[in-house]
Amino acid sequence: MSKIEAKILIVDDDQDVLLAAKLFLKQHFTTIHTEKRPENIPALLRGESYDLILLDMNFSRDATSGKEGFYWLNKIIETDPLAVVIFITGYGDIELAVQGIKEGATNFILKPWDNRKLLATITANLKVRHSKEEIEELKSRQKALIANQDQGYGTLIGNSHAMQRVMATVEKVARTDANVIILGENGTGKELIARAIHRASSRHDQVFISVDLGAISETLFESELFGFKKGAFTDAKEDRAGRFEAAHKGTIFLDEIGNLSFNLQSKLLSVLQNRKVIRLGTNREVPIDVRLICATNMPLYQMVNENKFRQDLLYRINTVEILLPPLRERLEDIQALVEHFLIIYCKKYKMPLKRIHPATIRRLEKHHWPGNIRELQHAVERAVIMSEGNSLGPQDFFLSQSDDSNYNEEEDVTNLEEREKLLVRKVIDKHGGNISKAARELGLTRASLYRRIEKHGL
Repeated sequence: MSKIEAKILIVDDDQDVLLAAKLFLKQHFTTIHTEKRPENIPALLRGESYDLILLDMNFSRDATSGKEGFYWLNKIIETDPLAVVIFITGYGDIELAVQGIKEGATNFILKPWDNRKLLATITANLKVRHSKEEIEELKSRQKALIANQDQGYGTLIGNSHAMQRVMATVEKVARTDANVIILGENGTGKELIARAIHRASSRHDQVFISVDLGAISETLFESELFGFKKGAFTDAKEDRAGRFEAAHKGTIFLDEIGNLSFNLQSKLLSVLQNRKVIRLGTNREVPIDVRLICATNMPLYQMVNENKFRQDLLYRINTVEILLPPLRERLEDIQALVEHFLIIYCKKYKMPLKRIHPATIRRLEKHHWPGNIRELQHAVERAVIMSEGNSLGPQDFFLSQSDDSNYNEEEDVTNLEEREKLLVRKVIDKHGGNISKAARELGLTRASLYRRIEKHGL
């Protein structure tokens, strides 16, 4: 007969009871620990996580009242809120045992016990522990779902040859559980690609957890990604699952992985190899089943050559590599992207759907777009807010001229000076005369904005 996978602790000051219980229970369960001194309970719980604890209700110093048993019950629950505790009492005091259940015990047994009844009681109550863990896991995943809503991430857009290659790769890799690394400049839509892979995968009905590694300090890395136990550090007020546990059965997206220090790369590699995490403050390994997608705008292969990124970690995360093209290399997608953003922002700001003038598209295709799609998105949002008509002309997009040497203003723009004056005045009024905020929204330095104010007599 195979043993039940369970770790059980028996606490009783009667050595004969401990021996009898261990001899019987080790025939049915994988791990049995015994302890004669209840004062050692806190240390035991800090080092191990028990599926079930058998606790004597009356120790020799307090033979009949049960107070000492209640004291240690409270200590156990304080250390491990999910603990399943079965009281052992040798006096048949049903009322006292019922009070113990009200205090947090799961059940009780009477000494001397019948072995069959003891086995049945333990087996039944092990399910309570598993139910508690499942509830906590669901709570953690629900919090993660709320924090990672898939809003603002639609379908992939682009008919360019470069994007068609990306989409074909996404379709192929999504059907597998292969690790993916997404490379590309800032603003090219790396998280959008990661979410598209998740949506098309067999894990689509599970969670997608996005983690910006560039925003997590080195001191918080382990607690954020691996979780922690209550009391593991000063601000650890409750047990909390890390991002890997929260992503169990789903997808975890590690953005800006190139920002990790060499030390943190080693810790991440260990988790990816073992597929297990250990919460801070515990020694218990928690198995994880996640789909891993990473992204960075940094030159990882060059960093490997410079000993700034672990080669073994790079091999681990890039089973499939997707290189996202910058917007300047897929200019034929600009019109579709602009029309997509127009629908979003006209709806957001409760405006009639604006049209885009053909001359405007030609103007936007001349721009270098150093900020890629994110820059285009912000430009469209600003144009929707500031424009007065139902059609967006070139004058409604205030773009830096530094990369637009091939653009002929006289060809596409009429009365540009007047439009610029109107735009500057609107933005300054919007921010109540705050030059710094107005300059930031217009994409200008304070000095450049002051020159325009002087030029237009504002």
